[in-house]
Amino acid sequence: MERYPFTYDPKRPFVQQAGEWVADVFYDVLPEAGFEIRDEQIYMAFQLEKAFAEKKTIFAEAGVGTGKTLVYLLYSVCYARYTRRPAVIACADESLIEQLVKPEGDIAKLARHLGLHIDARLGKSPDQYLCLRKLDDVRLRDEEGVRWDDLAAGLPDFVYSTAPMQSFHAYGDRKGYPELTDEEWSRINWDPFQDCFTCDRRHRCGQTLSRDHYRQAADLIICSHDYYMEHVWTYEGRKREGQLPLLPEHCAVVFDEGHLLESAAMKALSYKMKHVVFEELITRLLQGEIRESLAVLIDEAIVQSEAMFAAFGRQSRSVAGSDRKEIVLDGALLTEVHRFRSLLTSIEEELVFESELYTLNEYELRIVEEHLEMMQKALHLFERSEALICWAVDGPDGLTLSIMPRTVKEVLQEEVFGAKMPIVFSSATLSVQGSFDYVADSLGIESFLSFSVPSPYDYTDQMKVLTPADSRSTADFNGKLEAAARLLSESGGRALILFNGREELRRFKQELAAGTVEVPDVPFYFEGDQEISHLISAFQREETSVLCAVSLWEGLDVPGPALSNVIVWSLPFPPHDPVFTAKRKEAAAPFEEVDMPYMLLRLRQGIGRLIRSREDRGIVAILGEELAGSTPVREQVLAVLPEGVTLQALS
Repeated sequence: MERYPFTYDPKRPFVQQAGEWVADVFYDVLPEAGFEIRDEQIYMAFQLEKAFAEKKTIFAEAGVGTGKTLVYLLYSVCYARYTRRPAVIACADESLIEQLVKPEGDIAKLARHLGLHIDARLGKSPDQYLCLRKLDDVRLRDEEGVRWDDLAAGLPDFVYSTAPMQSFHAYGDRKGYPELTDEEWSRINWDPFQDCFTCDRRHRCGQTLSRDHYRQAADLIICSHDYYMEHVWTYEGRKREGQLPLLPEHCAVVFDEGHLLESAAMKALSYKMKHVVFEELITRLLQGEIRESLAVLIDEAIVQSEAMFAAFGRQSRSVAGSDRKEIVLDGALLTEVHRFRSLLTSIEEELVFESELYTLNEYELRIVEEHLEMMQKALHLFERSEALICWAVDGPDGLTLSIMPRTVKEVLQEEVFGAKMPIVFSSATLSVQGSFDYVADSLGIESFLSFSVPSPYDYTDQMKVLTPADSRSTADFNGKLEAAARLLSESGGRALILFNGREELRRFKQELAAGTVEVPDVPFYFEGDQEISHLISAFQREETSVLCAVSLWEGLDVPGPALSNVIVWSLPFPPHDPVFTAKRKEAAAPFEEVDMPYMLLRLRQGIGRLIRSREDRGIVAILGEELAGSTPVREQVLAVLPEGVTLQALS
């Protein structure tokens, strides 16, 4: 196979030659194959050439239908072959990954029409893989054991066999179990509290085998934002433990739907603690021959951990629309934290002596020490409450405490945007009122290139945006339910309903099941009932169906009449959870600087789900009372609608 898809002249700059080849592809090759090439696409190609040549960060805002994915894929493949290191394409979530790599997706199209073999491999997040230990646990405990036994019986033979000369392959991907609900999957998938380092099945695990596979990619590694941020956050720690980083050395990064990167960074760059995990880990030390002083400290730490988590539970407050509980810090809680930290410090000092006696397993000892160090770093942030954001989540085995340093921007500046390599932010919505400062400031990006090109579609002819004329008619849930039922009847299904939270989605599902309103007799699909890409395929296949979702404001690409109606249940303002509460406290004008930009970016993405080709026609209905009359919110929403589109009254 030729290294480059063009004849390379080493006397000339490589990126310049790659740009010339990309121009030939768009001006000659793809038009001959029947592709419609757009001026916006050509402009984007020239802008990306500059970013790759200068190894800079670029905000590439290109409207729906500009073909931006083809542009960044071409440059990424060429640059990967030039540097002999893969490029990383980081998507907002797993459903967007599937959209990119599906048989009719853009990678397959380029490979087919350009005669290229593109080595693109998936690096999915750990929680997208089956955990053998959790599967065994649920098989022992669950009353519906037959279902789990059948699932276990379908695993590859090598999972349970110790025979020599076996061949291994990746397995256990969430996509392979589409019939499981998200709740059922959460009972058998990997979670952050699994101790993979000491698992006796580690080398037969589907997640481990998947990593071995994608690390060999020559051109592209496709992962989620979450996974890339997890790679950044754990890079140094994994090297200290003698582990490979999650991702190999790479030459460039593309953040598709890059406006969502901040939330992924917040999720990854946080510490998670749970009492039962600490107790299970620390009691391993009791299995060795240790001194009595250390054994006493371990018992005291377990008791104090239980007391500390109980205190966090007492100080936790539920937040409407979020599963994250706000933690109200007070003197009593901080005293419990201080006591626990003091015990951890004493244990760490004792372990220094124990390590010199060589009575403990060295590998086990290193795992415990790493975990204690992580807890110390997290709890140390409570010494200065302004240095952290914390929240709690209830679970079947107790409270999970999440602690995030406020220095997320500093970490990203040093570990991601300080690297000398091309970084591309690609999305139809990266700017707010013509400025990229909102996204740049939230990520700590100080120097960047940018451009913005509009969509080539005629939205004035193709789209209508409706909102209730009388705000009182959809001011409550029942009013919205009746309005949605009318809209679904008029379109005969063929709709995507976007909710701003899982509570809204659950209640809508319950009201439909109860027969509260009359809706068309069409299939309804609800996010969470099955694996998401399976639901999307079913929605696209059954033209009159309705898809109800929380996470599909971005990335869903369903051209044609199957999606003729987008219903926005409520304006997608950010929740009042601890993370956004902290952002609001730092802002001089919280609503204008935090809530409004977030909502407008997400709303633009939701509206963008409707028109995916020149032939598409349909309506977007925005329910709720915020757009009634002449209000600042209405004016802002009008400003982000496609050119020529206005708000019309919903009857």
